[in-house]
Amino acid sequence: MSKSNSAASDALQHPSAELAQADKPGFGWTVYAERINGRFAMIGFLALLFLEFFTRQDFFTWLGLP
Repeated sequence: MSKSNSAASDALQHPSAELAQADKPGFGWTVYAERINGRFAMIGFLALLFLEFFTRQDFFTWLGLP
């Protein structure tokens, strides 16, 4: 096995500490919290689009507003 292949296999087997800590949950305004919040916001927005498309009523009608 050549040196470049062994270095590549070592990098795949042992992720760097930076990558391992990137998705670690924390408290407060963290990158992890913002990423999760953004994903849930996208899911909610798509759910509203599907609701309006399939029922032919907008969100305000569902809320009972004119």
